[in-house]
Amino acid sequence: MVLSLLQLASPGLPIGAYSYSEGLESLVEVGVITQQDSLRQWLEQELCYGAIRTEAAVMVRAYSSVVNQDKQALSYWNAWTTAACTTKELRSQSWQMGNSLLQLLLKVQHPTATSPLIAIEDLAEAVGTPCNYAIAFGIAAAYWQIPLWEATLGYLHSWASNLITAGVKLIPLGQTVGQQLLLHLHPHLGSAAEEILNLEDDALSSCGWGRALASMTHETQYTRLFRS
Repeated sequence: MVLSLLQLASPGLPIGAYSYSEGLESLVEVGVITQQDSLRQWLEQELCYGAIRTEAAVMVRAYSSVVNQDKQALSYWNAWTTAACTTKELRSQSWQMGNSLLQLLLKVQHPTATSPLIAIEDLAEAVGTPCNYAIAFGIAAAYWQIPLWEATLGYLHSWASNLITAGVKLIPLGQTVGQQLLLHLHPHLGSAAEEILNLEDDALSSCGWGRALASMTHETQYTRLFRS
């Protein structure tokens, strides 16, 4: 199901991921991130300790909820994710992207979706509105029969690609440097995916106060390229 994964994780997916910087724009503005090395260090630290780990872990649980036909668990993890968002901006981003992806799933009939799974319409009803992005991604990956390991790696890769693209525009960096950064992150993405898949529910936590402060600053930043 490589093609399905490529489509789901593609920056061309019309859910608006490209329009967010997750606080990166503020960090560039105040001089915390100014060149390739500081952006690389920021992304590495986020993969080790940041909210992307819990978001990906929630995606894994949404995937399992669909496979197990557990609509109650799906609703629970959606509410949990909303509560775990540290800023209004990050919560709005998750809701906007999640709702957009869920609406796309309702309109696109995937040829590999199988009948034993709960219908997308029933899953959307179980989740309710708003739907967080990690939940919608997990639903899509399960419904499109993308293996869980590949789905987790694709989720992380999509996140890294979006932020590197933002960094290339904001710092600015050359496109070649952006590709070098992404290649450098490959082993880190693999290690993070493996750890995330082994996380127990009680171990879901993150240390993302830097990202949260940057996001709150971005909400009131005077000039912005990215959405808030």
